[in-house]
Amino acid sequence: MGVPKCHKLDNIKEFFTFCKENEVEFVDFRFTDIKGIWHHMAYSFGAITEEIFQNGIPFDASSVKAWQPIQHSDMILFPDLVRYFIDPFTADTTVVVFCDVWDIYKDQPYERCPRSLAKKAISHLKQSGLGDEVYIGPENEFFIFDSIKIKDAVNCQYYEIDSEEGEWNRDKIFEGGTNVGHRPGTKGGYFPVPPVDSMMDLRAEIVKVLNQVGIETFVVHHEVAQGQGEIGVKFGDLVEAADNVQKLKYVVKMVAHLNGKTATFMPKPLFGDNGSGMHTHVSIWKEGKNLFAGEKYQGLSSDALHFLGGVLKHARSVAAFTNASTNSYKRLIPGFEAPSILTYSAQNRSASVRIPYGVSGKSARLEFRFPDSSANPYLAFSSILMAGLDGIVNKIDPGEPMDIDLFELTLDEIREKGIKQMPHTLRTAIEEMLSDRKYLKEGNVFTEDFIQIYKSFKFETEIWPWEGRPHPFEFISTYSC
Repeated sequence: MGVPKCHKLDNIKEFFTFCKENEVEFVDFRFTDIKGIWHHMAYSFGAITEEIFQNGIPFDASSVKAWQPIQHSDMILFPDLVRYFIDPFTADTTVVVFCDVWDIYKDQPYERCPRSLAKKAISHLKQSGLGDEVYIGPENEFFIFDSIKIKDAVNCQYYEIDSEEGEWNRDKIFEGGTNVGHRPGTKGGYFPVPPVDSMMDLRAEIVKVLNQVGIETFVVHHEVAQGQGEIGVKFGDLVEAADNVQKLKYVVKMVAHLNGKTATFMPKPLFGDNGSGMHTHVSIWKEGKNLFAGEKYQGLSSDALHFLGGVLKHARSVAAFTNASTNSYKRLIPGFEAPSILTYSAQNRSASVRIPYGVSGKSARLEFRFPDSSANPYLAFSSILMAGLDGIVNKIDPGEPMDIDLFELTLDEIREKGIKQMPHTLRTAIEEMLSDRKYLKEGNVFTEDFIQIYKSFKFETEIWPWEGRPHPFEFISTYSC
């Protein structure tokens, strides 16, 4: 048994040359757990040999939640020499290397490793003959606050967010005595110039660091909510796009941290203001041709519409991976530009799937607007791909587009029109996934083991703890019952 020796010696030599040219002192090996959290271990550069890239690095997988039991804890980190970069935040020059996990007991890629699962999804696409590449363009919105206080105790559930942009600070007496008074207010952040936009320089610093670590950026702006921002990042293949989400999150959080602030990709941290999404653009290519370009609705092909039909059919199941937190469903409510209604349209941002304006030929794509950044990007993008491929294989009709303002519909009108909605809770999403999971298991991409461990992980770490705690609002609605 052993890890596959798939690294070319030329790639390894290029890596060592890169390290020597940059006077690297440490190599930081990073991998992603089921939730989407980055973990790492570092080695002194002098301890790194070619054999490490051929044979991998042993580590204890029992210390990672929902992975191995203690009696079968040994796993192998297998470095992947793509997109490595110099960490811009370490005191000593450190190169960061993405890793997959190898299962020594089954002698195969670890089925609970999200990055390995994403690679299986790509292999399944190629083996199906339906395409040889899927391109993903995520749009990760985020918040930057001045502070966050949290308490979780037997007699107290509490959080308090503060931001200089918060309208709640209009009457605050600041140190030095000056309250500048320029604030976006609720839903007012899209997008006035400074001083109302207080984060322009901070976002610029984030962009510069993203460019340093190899991420190409374009549009940079304040988002609708107070303290909310977005930085557009160039699309990539599925694994590359997910890798870049991990890099983006790391850079945004660290730049905020070093500026004395705190960043979060939590979907709905502010009550009554807009939440953060991860709009996800998708197209499938084969032999250099965009298969989503055609002569059907808005310049899309039949394959694109069938892909769309598959995602809409399975969206309530896909939500278990694309909207992966209890907080996700506080974003997916009417009134905050939340794409909770499962239909599609051109340009219409109230639909859960949008065909962007002016797309054609190479730019033809679908924009799925319901995902958010609490998702593990490897799992979210893979589940969308698997649902879409099921749509192409079975020629699933997405139905007619809806070009009306869906945000104006009442719940009764939505039901009368027979329009499906996204789930209202994470519990419902997980249960939908369990009852509709056959499409995920095609090509053994999402294994039954992974599905069951994911279900258990979400119930044990999020759903049951959230359901078991009284909410402050319940004391308003129920204390005097």
